[in-house]
Amino acid sequence: MAAKLKKGDKVVVLAGKDKGKQGEITAVMPKDNKAVVDGVNVAIRHTKQSQNSQGGRVPKAMPIDLSNLALMDKNGKATRVGFREEEGKKVRFAKTTGDVI
Repeated sequence: MAAKLKKGDKVVVLAGKDKGKQGEITAVMPKDNKAVVDGVNVAIRHTKQSQNSQGGRVPKAMPIDLSNLALMDKNGKATRVGFREEEGKKVRFAKTTGDVI
């Protein structure tokens, strides 16, 4: 099945502690049904100092379930994703506006 959300998509969070926040997908894990979004679901990780890094408390974006994310259309609103064929290619489109993503 084709992916409805991909790396680089602008999304909005629908549920959870970060509801309403917007960000860009940096990584998708289809097997776990999760994605990492910039600035969303941030946890503090304590790291030990090494030659390469200072160490201390480092904020890190944690994975969030794909069901809690929705793609943003050109108007900045949440939309569902549909698929259709155009010129022999399968393309994603926003259900609210009908625009190809």
